[in-house]
Formats: sequence, C-alpha cells, structure tokens
Amino acid sequence: MIREMVLFTLAALVVVAALCLAVGAWRWRRANADLRARLEASRLAPDVPRFHAAELVELPAPVRRWFEAVLVDGQPIVTAVTVEHAGTFNMGEGSEKWQPFTSRQRVVTQRPGFLWDARIKVAPGLSVRVHDAYVAGEGVLHASMFGLVTVMKLGGSTEVAHGELMRYFAEAAWYPTALLPSQGVRWAAVDDTCALATLADGPFSLTMLFRFGADGLLASILAESRGRAVGDAVIPTPWEGRWSDYEMQDGMRVPMSGEVSWILPEGPKPYWRGRITGMSYEFAR
Repeated sequence: MIREMVLFTLAALVVVAALCLAVGAWRWRRANADLRARLEASRLAPDVPRFHAAELVELPAPVRRWFEAVLVDGQPIVTAVTVEHAGTFNMGEGSEKWQPFTSRQRVVTQRPGFLWDARIKVAPGLSVRVHDAYVAGEGVLHASMFGLVTVMKLGGSTEVAHGELMRYFAEAAWYPTALLPSQGVRWAAVDDTCALATLADGPFSLTMLFRFGADGLLASILAESRGRAVGDAVIPTPWEGRWSDYEMQDGMRVPMSGEVSWILPEGPKPYWRGRITGMSYEFAR
C-alpha cells in the first residue's frame, strides 16, 4: 500500500512538472510572438534601396576601405535578417562561469530593432530563457527559468532602451548596409584605423568608436558607457564588441564570430562568445 502511494505521488509530481514546463514554454512562445509582432509592425521601407559606391567618397579613409571590402556597388540594402547563434555566456558576476547557449535573433533595420531569443543551459535539464530586445524605441531584458520564474526583468527606462540600441548598432557588421550614410549613419574621422559613428532613433542618439584591422575589416566597436545590469541596478560601464572570421553571405562579407565584454577597472570581462550558425537576409526591392 505504501509503495503504491509513493509511486502514485511520484507519478503525480511528474505530471505536474510536465504541465508546468508546457505552460512555461507556451507563455514564452506567446511573449516571443508578441515582441516579434511589434518589431515587424515597426518596419519602414528604406529611402535608398541599393548601395552606390559614390556615397563613400567623403567618408573617413578606414570606413571607406571597410565598405569597399564588404560590399559591392549595387548591393541591395538589408531590411531584415534572422541570425542563429551558438556559444557560451558568462553567468558569473564576480567569477568565470561560462554556460552554453543557443539563440535566434530577428533584426530589422528601419526603424532599427531586434529580438534575441536565447536558451542558456545552466545545469543538466535546467535552462534560462532570455529575451533581449529593442522594439519601437523600447528596450527589453527578461530572463526566466523555464519561462515561468522571472530571474531578471528590465524595461521601460531610457537607460535600458539606450543600451539596447547600442547593441543593435554594434552588431551592424552582420547587416553592414545599415551603417551607410544613405541609411542615416554619420561618420567622423579619428585616425587611419578608427572612426566615430553616430546613429539616431527617435529621441535617442548615440556615438560609438569603430576600430578597423590591418586587413581593413571592422575589428571592434567601443561604447564609453552602456548600462550594465547589476542586481536590480543599471550601472554605466564601458562596453566593447569584437568581431572576426569574416565570410561571404549574400554578396556581403560579415563576421561569423564575436566576443562582447564589459571594460571594468580591473580589465575586460567578457560575457558573450558566439558564432553564427545560420543567417537569412531580406533586402529592399
């Protein structure tokens, strides 16, 4: 009798756990669909549908060389891209705790926005789902265990929105036509290896330092200050993305690997290392 009761209780717990997981997955899919719908609803057609080399004439030399290396005259403007990644994410605030992740990211370039939907494995059978997004001028950062238990949720503030727009800007090497002057980006010379780029969206305007390697390709992007989530606080912190392993994708040379770091007083603290496992572009017509 006792054995039967134990078995019944275990079976009931398994059923409850399965139901909870199913509910969590459904809630996460619904939240993802809602964010995706808002992102797609914000899309605009670019004023200039194709890249023409003539618009490079007055750009700083390293910027001009980069565009010449990654684009060909007549390249259609990227309007959207879906990117899939795999890599590791550092979950340790004061230590190194790298965990594997996979993700799918949707990006639109006019108006700028993206939705990153990630699954980070933190233990056998245990994962955290993450939404990181910039949608219609709003920043979103939401991490949830199984899609049920929120472990972090930030949004609705200027600081979060500004930080998420920085991420869109830094990752534009994956959709390089978005960095052209005809698409609204302003460039200013620094030296023969660096230039400043400025992007505006609604009330937000940000400037970041773009660094180019000896091969002429974009090597890194640096922001003097981006909001870093520390507990419930958002702390302004220098931030850097590094890109490598360029390959041809739909006529453009784009980086397939990257590393993102916070630049702390004691030195860089990388927290994202990833490689693209799939890309699908949409272009202006």
